[in-house]
Amino acid sequence: MISSQDWADTRRLWDYHQMGHSVRPCSVAIGLGSHDLGVADTAADLYRRGMAPLLVFTGATSPTTRQRMPRGEAVHYRERALELGVHDSAILVEPRARNTGENIRFSRAVLKEAGVDVASVLLISKPYEERRAYATARKLWPEVEIISASTPMSLDEYVDSIGDARLVIDMLVGALQRLLIYPEQGFMISQHVPADVLQAYERLRQRGFTSRLLRSDAASS
Repeated sequence: MISSQDWADTRRLWDYHQMGHSVRPCSVAIGLGSHDLGVADTAADLYRRGMAPLLVFTGATSPTTRQRMPRGEAVHYRERALELGVHDSAILVEPRARNTGENIRFSRAVLKEAGVDVASVLLISKPYEERRAYATARKLWPEVEIISASTPMSLDEYVDSIGDARLVIDMLVGALQRLLIYPEQGFMISQHVPADVLQAYERLRQRGFTSRLLRSDAASS
């Protein structure tokens, strides 16, 4: 059972994971591959609004997307964007990346090969991955401005879209864990985590929301 305290703690994590950046026109928008076609929808919307003249979709397949996106996350994103009216000439596909770091590195390489001059990036992810995506991009591509974006929605709306409240909480806890440990491993920049967010994270771990924790940490929780 998910208690009222669990939900209060989950909202603290949800609010922290979102960067609150104001979207503005950038050199390119990069949609990070996942199970969520909403990333492609948001990329197409930003393109139509003139926020980016070019879209890059990046992502291979994973155990969670192989059945739903057998041709690869980036390819399915491209197909979705075309359905929504994005011009084919405005889409680049990066089909090999299997994690956020590879999303950034491989997209950067694709843009360089295409001769695109990049000064700023609209980085589009799932709502609870905004901060992780931002921290990774800042580490691997420090010379460009990074603006995090995602589909505008509340926690309740996101839970409804996934249909599994416990899974959503597990994902938020796992994303926070990575923000804490990945900077030491050189995968992303370090960011301040407020005390109330840390306390919420620890309470949720103790309550058993641990399925998305990295294995070594999950074993000690």
